[in-house]
Amino acid sequence: MNYILFDGNVRNQLLPFTFTRPVADIRCGILTIREKWEKQLGFTTTTVTEDYLAEKWPMVELESNILINASFIPSENLANIVKGLSENQALFFDDEPIAFFSSEGQEIDFDSFEVIQYSHDDVLRIEHTWDIFAKNHEAIQRDFDLITKGRKSQPIPEGVMVQNPKNVFIEEGAKIHFCSLNASDGPIYIGKDSEIMEGSLIRGPFALCEGSTVKMGSKIYTGTTIGPFSKIGGEVNNSVLFSYSNKGHDGFLGNSVLGEWCNIGADTNTSNMKNNYAEVRLWDYETEGFAKTGRQFCGLMMGDHSKCGINTMFNTGTVIGVSANIFGSGFPRNFIPSFSWGGASGTTIYKTIKAFETAKEMMARRNVEFDEIEAKILEHVFEETSKFRRS
Repeated sequence: MNYILFDGNVRNQLLPFTFTRPVADIRCGILTIREKWEKQLGFTTTTVTEDYLAEKWPMVELESNILINASFIPSENLANIVKGLSENQALFFDDEPIAFFSSEGQEIDFDSFEVIQYSHDDVLRIEHTWDIFAKNHEAIQRDFDLITKGRKSQPIPEGVMVQNPKNVFIEEGAKIHFCSLNASDGPIYIGKDSEIMEGSLIRGPFALCEGSTVKMGSKIYTGTTIGPFSKIGGEVNNSVLFSYSNKGHDGFLGNSVLGEWCNIGADTNTSNMKNNYAEVRLWDYETEGFAKTGRQFCGLMMGDHSKCGINTMFNTGTVIGVSANIFGSGFPRNFIPSFSWGGASGTTIYKTIKAFETAKEMMARRNVEFDEIEAKILEHVFEETSKFRRS
């Protein structure tokens, strides 16, 4: 069977992260949503997404296809039902399609489908940016169970203090030195060729993905994921880094999400709760205003390729777009558009020629090429977000 993941109606609610990727390639837990589906289905997937992303994430349509709403995180039960769909069948959760069978070239009219309602209580869905960190605890546990089933962990090195060692899994090539791992309240996953340096204190659920580093003396609280080839230091609570991003120094990051190729300057701090304990509002790209989150804790949402200088201070509920460069004293605004350059005293346009030079340099340090496809995507984001920037 051919499986295709589609963005669904939540794509705009997941900006700025979906400016530069399909919904399926958001990381929540240990794996991306795509990786979760592919492991559960036993097949690779392709994608229906925005036209300007299609060259990097093309769709492959065959004679028979099952299309899957990528905002739904699969359980084993959900994946089995999806695999069992046949012609003119659709699986729904309330009024939202989870998956449906489609023949090549078929026009989709759900009124003509046999609709199956999914009534199990294991639904986990990413509908808003804050869901990425808020649902990360459960997502780590699900991925941990999926990845480690039937496998044996590498041994825990001497000198490492561990609570509940059965809930710790160490992949081949990982290096762990004189640290504390507390897996009493959730699993701790330590990925291939990753490293936890001396003096680090870590509470599960926690995921350190392939090739990533926890620097000396770090304090990492529950519900945190450090994506592949990233570096983390200081104090971090319930946050998700996608991949190739760095917060390598002291400073606090809480209830936050960083995209790819982000860099947080030394001693940068994010506020994750208002002084009056009020509900946090976040910038909404659809309404072009600040919308309620229903959450008391919410820190920083930073899109791909964005950076901040040393001692940057972010207010509660700050949204930063793609390829922004923030620096200087004081608190920047709670919404910083893509390709902005500056800080609390104001911003100017971060021209693509300069932004691309920085991206090339940063990516080259990790032996990754900044290619024409990536440049085209960022050019599109620059044009699409121009209305938010001051000239």
